[in-house]
Amino acid sequence: MTALREYLQEAAHDDALTQEIAAAYYDGEISFEQLKALVGAEEAANLRVLKQQLDEDFIDEVADA
Repeated sequence: MTALREYLQEAAHDDALTQEIAAAYYDGEISFEQLKALVGAEEAANLRVLKQQLDEDFIDEVADA
């Protein structure tokens, strides 16, 4: 399992893979802790903030409709 985690952390520097991981997080397929294990704490924190902003924007759009 450690080897897989290390591989995924190295591969997470690939933008396409990071986008796929982020999409899984946004869709609720993986938890924040899983996200953090895959992309690192700093990137995970950035993605969490973006997800919150996207959720707030969606709520605002629905409220305005």
